[in-house]
Amino acid sequence: MNRRQLIGAASAILAATAVPALADAPASSLAVSPSLLASARAALSRHKDRIRNLDRIGIADFSAHSSKPRLHVYDLQSGKVQSFLVAHGKGSDPAHTGWLKSFSNDEGSEATSEGAYLTADVYNGKHGVSRRLIGLDAGNCNALPRGIVVHSAAYVSDAIARSGTLGRSQGCFAVSQADHDTVLNLLGPDRLLLAIKS
Repeated sequence: MNRRQLIGAASAILAATAVPALADAPASSLAVSPSLLASARAALSRHKDRIRNLDRIGIADFSAHSSKPRLHVYDLQSGKVQSFLVAHGKGSDPAHTGWLKSFSNDEGSEATSEGAYLTADVYNGKHGVSRRLIGLDAGNCNALPRGIVVHSAAYVSDAIARSGTLGRSQGCFAVSQADHDTVLNLLGPDRLLLAIKS
């Protein structure tokens, strides 16, 4: 077997084992904890029949303060992680402290919902181009009827984060206008987005 064939075989093996390798990735190279990675691996396994694109996953770590980049997009092939600011819902943080206090799946709660989402199509709505999300777990199964999406918002920016606390959404994953195109392109369609608090 020549060098080119060896590289091709190694790439095929890596692609076939990408999901198990996620949990074993060295923590030093990642912006997320081993426990969050294990949760993402479990979500991929649980919903493997729904999630077709396994090249990248998103993990929204709502245990972090809103001023910190806590939406992590992990490339399963390269191991690269890109992290972005993301707001949580008003109902999850009524006192506007910047800390997510609770999740809710209820209509009208204006809260963030916990669980695994399937990224869906994009559309042009009141927040501009947005990506729909389908809730795959009991804790977020109302995401589509609630209109929970990924969209940009003026209340999410580096400047606001430096001042202390991002604004809040109505339960959506609101990202900065500067990161909007990048996040929408990285996360979709048919990929996993996991919302979790460790």
